Amino acid sequence: MSDRDRIRRLAFWLAQLEAELRRLGLWAATPPPAEALASRLPFCCDTLTFPQWLQFVFLERMRRLVESDAPLPRACGIAPMAEEWFAGSATDVGHLLDILRNIDDLLSGHGGETGRSDR
Repeated sequence: MSDRDRIRRLAFWLAQLEAELRRLGLWAATPPPAEALASRLPFCCDTLTFPQWLQFVFLERMRRLVESDAPLPRACGIAPMAEEWFAGSATDVGHLLDILRNIDDLLSGHGGETGRSDR
């Protein structure tokens, strides 16, 4: 797959991710304080919830890469963290997990269209 195709597919999955976070009521209207975003721990786990990290860190960084045609990461493993975060949750996050798996697959070189998005 060409870099241009990867960027196009990533833009699609990022839009799907935002839409699903909004649908689930996990989209925040206001950003967290700057110091919360400055955490050095993975996923800002000491200062943000996982949905906040997706919205204010992951989506923002990935959109900047897409908009600037910058090289995309060659590996990604967000879905396992999401599975852990939402384990036992009453919220039906199946489609959200599918979207994150597709992003992981795309950025890790597995195509990014695994058929997990047909909900």
